[in-house]
Parts: sequence; structure tokens; C-alpha cells
Amino acid sequence: MSDLPSISSLLKPKKDEEMDGQNVHPSLHISSSEVEEKFSKKMTQVGLKQKEEEAQRLAQSLGYPHIDLAKFPVSHEALRQVPKEVADELGVVCFFATSDEVRLGALDPSMSEVQELLHEVEEDNHSNGAIYVISENSLDSVLKLYANLPDVKPINKDIEVKAEDLEAVQSNVNDFASLQEALNKKSASDLFILLLGAALKLEASDLHIEAEADNIAARLRLDGMLHDAANLPREDYKKLINRIKLVSGLKINIVDKPQDGRFTINLPEGDVDVRVSTMPTVYGESVVMRLLRQSLSGLDLDKLGLSDEDREKLKIQIVRPTGMIITTGPTGSGKTTTMYAILKILNKPDVKIITLEDPVEYKMEGVNQSQVDEKKGYTFAKGLKSILRQDPDIAMVGEIRDLDTASTAVQGALTGHLILSTVHTNSAAGSVSRFLSFGVETFYLAHALNCVIGQRLVRKICQSCKKVHELTDKENQRVKDIIANMPEDKKKIAESKSFNFFEKVGCEKCNGIGYKGQIGIYEILLVTQDIKDKILARNVAEYEIEKTAISQGMSTMVQDGVLKALDGMTSLEEIFRVIE
Repeated sequence: MSDLPSISSLLKPKKDEEMDGQNVHPSLHISSSEVEEKFSKKMTQVGLKQKEEEAQRLAQSLGYPHIDLAKFPVSHEALRQVPKEVADELGVVCFFATSDEVRLGALDPSMSEVQELLHEVEEDNHSNGAIYVISENSLDSVLKLYANLPDVKPINKDIEVKAEDLEAVQSNVNDFASLQEALNKKSASDLFILLLGAALKLEASDLHIEAEADNIAARLRLDGMLHDAANLPREDYKKLINRIKLVSGLKINIVDKPQDGRFTINLPEGDVDVRVSTMPTVYGESVVMRLLRQSLSGLDLDKLGLSDEDREKLKIQIVRPTGMIITTGPTGSGKTTTMYAILKILNKPDVKIITLEDPVEYKMEGVNQSQVDEKKGYTFAKGLKSILRQDPDIAMVGEIRDLDTASTAVQGALTGHLILSTVHTNSAAGSVSRFLSFGVETFYLAHALNCVIGQRLVRKICQSCKKVHELTDKENQRVKDIIANMPEDKKKIAESKSFNFFEKVGCEKCNGIGYKGQIGIYEILLVTQDIKDKILARNVAEYEIEKTAISQGMSTMVQDGVLKALDGMTSLEEIFRVIE
């Protein structure tokens, strides 16, 4: 044995003189690099075998079958069942799929996310499924196959709510009580569709799923107000959240950080874009789904609630070729809807319109729509500068929130463009001081601003159950003061009406709330020469601007609201709630 060469001696190169004259056996005539390669290959094989054995032991301990996929023929159809990003994230692949059965391979099949994924694949294929334990080598070998699959269909691209599913929801869910009853009868896999269907049926703008100590609350935002709609079983919470994440393209295993995603519901009457937001809370993740209906049928200026006089004022302003039209109000006051109603009028073949939004809420044919992406540095300010280089006639900017955006918008309005945008202020008059607080020069602002729309959304009182409201002495005096300060034409209208107001009751048609639907209350501030003079003189206190506008015929939002309450459209309680 001592005469045999050691591994180290084989790896050590010999000097040329040592090789001269020696009779070297052909089998030992091998270079050091070849020896290293063979040794490394052997060790790799040993390591892979050990990992495969570890996977076998895991399978045995968990009660799952094991499979080695290193040389298993995986079809393209099987790969398409699980998107590569999901496979990477969860360590799971589909290696077999037919019309009757599907088979998944997972590093850890006990993960709830893997179980939920199997359920999703089974539902999508209407087939039975099973999970096998695989090693990391098996996973890597299958993941490499995705490179030859150019069009992998993601399971979270769009979700189609079938017509029969919606019909079932619509026939069984009419209010919160019937929603709770339906949820009690449904399995965990049906909760997602049922909640979405109910939200659409009840015309909710947002669906909230909130984890609490003892149960899971489902809440719906109806006409701007959030309502407790139903309670869900705690044991169904995890499956429901995972289902939502899979559909909206979120990471299932990230539960301690906020995430944002989206998906689309394809309906015969028009698509509904769903924006999903998740956030960690004490008892679990909170999920909010915002339902953005793509139908433009309700985006008509005549249907927003503007008075005849205010609508005519606004129509004169929107046909001006240059300048700025600004809408103001808090989040949820309908500013974007007003902007789109204006764009709908302006959208003609001979004009170029570009929008910059966050997010794009309605898709409008003939309009170039762009969405900001803060993470990639595509901000409102940078986006607007790019828009103006595209030679538009009209540009709509979702929001002005800083000096760069404000200055660019003002310059655009002064150089031949009509600019539409929004700012967050409490009134139309407050927008002037808001622009100056950004740092915009008074001279430029005075000549760029055409008009400002102040607005709020109020709930319409249910016409089926409303009753006459007896005013208190305080309410009576307040209403009389509001009417006394109206412009003369509006005061005459108010005084000509019966002095009757209504209050909510609640019935089946309004889900016991007393209100159904929303309508806007408005104030239209025209930037007249007197307003321009005040801006140039820096006399821009909100009170001074508003006082001048009222003297020139502007009716305020509260005045517009009182007129709508006199017409029985809403209640004084609702007007004062929103304004205050």
C-alpha cells in the first residue's frame, strides 16, 4: 500500500526532469485539473444524494410521498399551472397535470400557502391534486424549464366572476343580514367570491377585511361611509387572505410589511379594477380592496349635481383653450370624477389629451393615460414635464402637491395648454393661498388660474322612507342665515320653495341606513379681474377671496347643500356633517 501514490501527490505537478525516462502507466497519465474535476463531480453527486435522502426523510415524517424530479419529464401544461414567481417564492412547482389530476412538488408541503395554492390549482383545473416532497435539486431542475416557456399564464392575471355566481349572490344578498346568512353557509373557498359579489351588488366602493381579537370583520364603504357588514370565522381568515394575495399578485409569505396589488374582474357590463392593499396589525393583516368600475356612463357633467347656473359657468370655462381648472376638496369628495366628466366633454378627435394619474381610475378611449410610479422616480412633477413635451392641447394631473408640480402646471397653462388638476383644500378660495404656500409667483398664478371648483359628496336621502324633519330653533336660525347670505338669484329660488326638510328613517331599499346614493354640492370660483388684483396684491386670505367671489355671484357649498335639502334630495344633518 505504501507504494501507491496519494491523492495529494497526484494533484502535485511533477517537474519535467522527473517525467523524463519514466515508464508512466497510461491510466495514471492524467492532468491535475482532470483529477480535480472528477473529484468535485463525485463529491457533488454525494451531496445531491444526501439532500435527496433528507427530502425522503422529511416526506416520511410529514406523511407525504417523495419524488425526484431531476430527470422527470415535466410538460409545459404542468409548468403553466404555477407562475415562476410563485414557484420561486414558495418553493413549489407543478410537475404533472392532466384534465383529471394535478401533482405539485414542494420543499415544505406543510406550509399553509402551499396548501392554498394546491386548492387554487384544483379549482382552476376542476381536478384532484396531491403534493409531493421534493429536494432543492428537484426544484432547481424544474425552475430551469421555465426559460423555455415564453408565455407562462399566471393564475393571478385576471379573475373572472362567472355570471351564474353573480346571479346567485344577487338573488341571495340584499342587505347586511342576508350577507351574514350567506357567509355562514359558505365554505372558506367561496368566501372571496361571495364577498366580492356582495360588494358589487350593494354598490360598495371599498371592501375591508379586518382581523380582530375574536373574529374577522367584513366592512363595506357605501356612499362614503364605512359599515360593519358581516363577521367571518377566524379559522377561515388565513385561507381568505392567501386567496386574495394570490389573485392580486402579492407575496404570500410576507405578513409583516404592507403590500399593494391589483386584479381585474371581467363582467359583461364592464371591467372592475380592484386595487388591493394589505397592512400588518396586532391580530393579523388588514386588507382593503377598492373597487374601480370602468364604466363611464355615470361620468356626465349633467348628472353630478351641479345647479343649472353653476353648470353653465363651468361649461364656459372648460372650452377656454388655455389656463388652469382646479378642483378642491378632501379625499373621497369626487374630484377625480369631476375631472373625468370634464374630459369626457373635451375628448374630441382634433385635440390631444394626456393624463398623469395615481392610479388610473377610469380608462377613456382617445385619451393618453399615464400612471406615476414613485418607486421608479416617475413623479407628478417629472411626469408633467414629460407630458408638456408631448405637445398636448389638454393635460390632466391627478394632484398638485409640491412646488415642482405646481410651477410646471402654471407654466403649462401660460404657454398654450389647458391644465386640469386637483389640490387638497377645504374650499375653492383656499386654493389660492395653497398655491402661494408652494412658492408659486403671484404674477404667474393670477394669469394662469381660470376657475376653482370646491366640492363635497353628500348622501342622498332614501326617497322610500324619508320623513319630514321638524327644525330646532338653532337649525331654523342657521338655515335662515345661510339663505340670507345667498346671491340674490339663489335667495329667490330658496324663498320660493316650501320650507320643508326631511330626515332619514331606514327601510329594506336602503339597507336600513336611510340614505342611498350620493350627490355633489359645489362652489364655482371664477377668477375675475377683482380676484386677480387680490392675488397680485397678495391679499389672498381665504376669507377675502371668498368674500369677493360671493359678492360676484358665487354660492358656497353649504348654500348649495341647503338648496338640495329644500328639494328633498338630502338632509340638513348630512349637509352639516359633511361641511363641518
